[in-house]
Amino acid sequence: MKTGRPSERERPPFGQRLYELREAAGLTQAQVADKLGISHRAYAFWEREPTAVRAEQLATLAELFGVSADFLIGRQPPRQRGSGPTGKMKQLFEAASNLPRRQQQRIIGLVEDILVARGAANGRNGDG
Repeated sequence: MKTGRPSERERPPFGQRLYELREAAGLTQAQVADKLGISHRAYAFWEREPTAVRAEQLATLAELFGVSADFLIGRQPPRQRGSGPTGKMKQLFEAASNLPRRQQQRIIGLVEDILVARGAANGRNGDG
């Protein structure tokens, strides 16, 4: 939900990335500011004006939005998902999520067994 008045000028690249990531995450400026330990007004300035941020703030933003610090500062393009196996897997699991719980559990068990056998699930569920 967009609030406030729209900016009359273009955001700087860093501010635009922050804005897009924050909107995609469904967070308000005040919520992000709170996580950074700064005022809402200071964070709003980051989205509107060229600014310098401390390394620890950059790290917090990267963690909060699930991106790299390089992406935040414009050194890396966003990852593009292809239409290969990852897309197919996602579609299958989305379809499976509509099955009855018992059938979902059977699918989960099969996938976990395969991952454990391949060593891919080690450390993911805390007991491997």
